[in-house]
Amino acid sequence: MTLGNLSSLLLIANIGLLLSCQQGRLVENGYCLENVTVLDPLDAPMLNQTVIIEGNRISEIAPSAELRLSNKNTIIDGTGKFVMPGLWDAHVHFAFLEELAPRMLDLFLCYGITSVRDIGGRLDFVKKWKDEAMANPDDAPRVMMAGPLLDGMPNVYDGSTPFTPALSVGLATVQDVREAVSTLIDAGVDLLKAYEMLTPEQFAEVIRLGKEHGLPVTGHVPLSMDVIQASSLGLNSMEHLRNLELSCASLSDDLLAQRLQMLADGKGDPGSILRSRLHDAQRKAAVEHFSSERTKEVLDVLATNETWQVPTSALSTASVKRPFAREDFQQSFRFLPSAMEGEWKEQIEGVILEDPTDFQIEYAKWLVDMVGRIHEHGIEIMAGTDCPIFFLTPGRSLHEELSVLTSAGLSEQEVLKAATLNPARYFGLDDELGRVRVGMIADLVVLNSNPLVDIANTQDIEAVIKNGKLHSRMMLDEKLSNLDKQ
Repeated sequence: MTLGNLSSLLLIANIGLLLSCQQGRLVENGYCLENVTVLDPLDAPMLNQTVIIEGNRISEIAPSAELRLSNKNTIIDGTGKFVMPGLWDAHVHFAFLEELAPRMLDLFLCYGITSVRDIGGRLDFVKKWKDEAMANPDDAPRVMMAGPLLDGMPNVYDGSTPFTPALSVGLATVQDVREAVSTLIDAGVDLLKAYEMLTPEQFAEVIRLGKEHGLPVTGHVPLSMDVIQASSLGLNSMEHLRNLELSCASLSDDLLAQRLQMLADGKGDPGSILRSRLHDAQRKAAVEHFSSERTKEVLDVLATNETWQVPTSALSTASVKRPFAREDFQQSFRFLPSAMEGEWKEQIEGVILEDPTDFQIEYAKWLVDMVGRIHEHGIEIMAGTDCPIFFLTPGRSLHEELSVLTSAGLSEQEVLKAATLNPARYFGLDDELGRVRVGMIADLVVLNSNPLVDIANTQDIEAVIKNGKLHSRMMLDEKLSNLDKQ
């Protein structure tokens, strides 16, 4: 039986499936993928394997030639197919465009993403989608959530404009931090996210509380601090490499002193305006005064402290690379709400009328080069997108991120590790997720082409297995068709 034909069989309820192997063990209610190539983020590919799934776990992996399979079994012919762990998007926002959120779980699954990390949004709104995913583990990616950004005052994402929706809480004091984190812990968050307008004292308290409650802390390095200070306090991961350039410049100390004065002077301004003012004043100067010696010092600290990086490279280079303007990328827009599809295409027309600035080009080069340096330093990377910001379609945009990571110097296997095993390790789930191994949860992607030859082949999806349930190409296409019609 081929994978394409399996969907019709899945409609038949309560079929007892029997599998007998060479060892004589009898397996019930399982199915197997035969003659597949197993791809692992750490080990060499294993050719001509049979992967046996019982319930929601991988129960056996063995060379197909060593197994005797009864014709009473559901045998899925995987000849020419490749099986890899389910993908993660380690940086998403369900709450950035709330009207898009009801489609995001299906979109992620259809693009091979079986887990996501939401790191910024109104608590009650994001929790609704986490709860939805938990209630439907066979049909939706797991959602790990941070709740709102923990920001200082004035806070950036305060809901004052369409570009700054209410993703954050503005915290004036250290006590405010304690109260906000207590609320998040009671709600069952999986991590905390610190943001740019926090004071050093507030940031230190977020880190302390994260450690106390066993929660990783991610975020942007506050503008009141430098990267070495933030990492040394215990920041577990950084998003977008945000403000890293400010600490890698030869004049980093002068820039920090200038920022502290600008923060004091701008206390009465809206947070988004104040933050933009600081970025505009310092980012270009920092890149122009890039110091290899200072960068090595900073990266040594990040490596020692194991402060992981989520570069969101596709987002950060989008002003130059403009993936959203390509026809193949815009094919994914038809799965958006129809009004949003039209708005995105209209806005994109305006963006592409203007050439990228010299500094946008320079910054994009700096970022890709820095991702390569980070990787060479042994600092772990996780693949994330920041979707749906800047026309990044949920699901589709992760594959763009994987492509940019390869251009930064990561091998295809290293990129797969960044999108599979590393996020699982980040949450202490690497004994259950992130590899194709016996005993692990069966969150898998079946591909028609080898992504270790070309990372773009992660898009050539034949099936997605979520929590042991197989979603064939026909079933995935049906999901997408339903979104297209809405």
